[in-house]
Amino acid sequence: MEILNLSLPATNRFATNYTRQTEELMQFFHYRYNSAIDYKARLGELKDRSFMRNELSEYIGKFMDRFPASTAVHQSLEKLKQENSAVIIGGQQAGILTGPLYTIHKIISIISLAQQKEKELGIPVVPVFWIAGEDHDYQEVNHVFVEKANKMEKVIYPEKVFEKIMVSNIFLDRDKCKSWVETIIESFGETQYTKELLKTLSDTINQSKSFVDLFAGIIMHLFKDSGLLLVDSGDKNLRMLERGIFTKQVESFGEITKRVREQQNQLERTGFPNAIEISENAANLFYYDEKRKERILLEYNQEKKVFTGKEGFHEFTMDELLEIAEKYPERLSNNVVTRPITQEWLFPTLAFIAGPGEIAYWAELKKAFEWFGMKMPPIMPRLNITILERSVESDMKEIGLDLQEVLTFGTAVKKNDYLEQIKNESIEEQFRKTKEQLKQNYVLIEELTGKEAHALLPMLKKNEELLVKQMDFMESKIQQTIQKKYDVIINKYEKVENNLRPGGSPQERVWNGLYYINKYGMSFVNDLLECPFVFDGTHKVIKI
Repeated sequence: MEILNLSLPATNRFATNYTRQTEELMQFFHYRYNSAIDYKARLGELKDRSFMRNELSEYIGKFMDRFPASTAVHQSLEKLKQENSAVIIGGQQAGILTGPLYTIHKIISIISLAQQKEKELGIPVVPVFWIAGEDHDYQEVNHVFVEKANKMEKVIYPEKVFEKIMVSNIFLDRDKCKSWVETIIESFGETQYTKELLKTLSDTINQSKSFVDLFAGIIMHLFKDSGLLLVDSGDKNLRMLERGIFTKQVESFGEITKRVREQQNQLERTGFPNAIEISENAANLFYYDEKRKERILLEYNQEKKVFTGKEGFHEFTMDELLEIAEKYPERLSNNVVTRPITQEWLFPTLAFIAGPGEIAYWAELKKAFEWFGMKMPPIMPRLNITILERSVESDMKEIGLDLQEVLTFGTAVKKNDYLEQIKNESIEEQFRKTKEQLKQNYVLIEELTGKEAHALLPMLKKNEELLVKQMDFMESKIQQTIQKKYDVIINKYEKVENNLRPGGSPQERVWNGLYYINKYGMSFVNDLLECPFVFDGTHKVIKI
């Protein structure tokens, strides 16, 4: 594999400026992600705080017992117990079949940075992936994209979920899941690795009860030798460890909201829109109704002095909610504001791996962190990766496409330019002249009709429009027939587009990682991990 570093804009303006560490943005963060001095300062801060290291290690060990493991995983669990250890952490939703490629890229970022910082700082650094199992947006995790007839098609998992149920609580129909997975892998095309991949997926489905189990099982098959640890934010046992921070969040809900809104106002004054929607009455916690199987976002009713659900079925006093936090913490879960605070309260985080959107909303949390006596960790932009296969690179060279231009804009403009070049201009000109002559003749006919049969003028106009439309249709058909002679070249434009900028989106947001694993083998992610990545904000093109 060969790495090419390119300077490409991030998917939002804030993240683009953040990677450059501009002074106007650094006021919203406690540390710079590219400063060795700041990482040492972060270690000093972590030494002054206490963590439930043994309890956390024990929980993670039990949670991961049902997934593939290795000596490296057990070593990571032991490292986590050590008082001088730290973690590199990041998270994502439990997408079906691991979801889009950027999830794989985020895990690679976590592992690579952990390895680098362990060498640089001389301390144990553990890679941790936080599965957002408490998330209830099923539509975000229930599909993959596959290529069909030169287009990317969304294929949805055949299980409908209408309630706002946490992904951790969505259970699998194993037979239905196996059948669907086989269809997906079949669409990738059979290779020498397909049989092994299907067996791995079948075994994983057999051992999985939920979406999170399936996600975690596949991830650990791919990354177990790296020492990666997993946690599920929707797991009841993890909630028991979070009782203390839930209590503080309930007691401080007003201050949290006030501080986030203050930070948002400050960001707006620098010209950036808010990334988090937060009302002045936000409690920043969800309540899980087991009977209705729904997560209910709580707000504070100032008049009644109670916490209420937006739907109106739930109402809690402060004391009642504090009792729930202490005795039934599994009924509470975080929102976008409190999840980072909970994560940092639990883990001795050396750095947080963030995608472009996450960078923007973490910038709104600085004052909230300070309320809890903590600083935000260095926010490291995850690796942005595009996989460039040799056949795609060859097609690009043949049709004269620039890689950076394709990754930024796609191929639509260049393809249209090519179609214009091959269009038969003499046919186009002849149809233009014919239509002009037709319209001139109809002007004369219209004059005569107006004198002799005025009531028929609307019909005449429609007749003219119909004839022009038919001529346009015929011209289009003739041009399409001519273009078919150039289908080989046109298909190359479409192939490059689908592989590198499908539907105008980055490759990593559309393609599923199992496509490449099916094509290049189960060792594909380990090969990626061996690449010498530099966390410098550039886009990584990996040639394979």
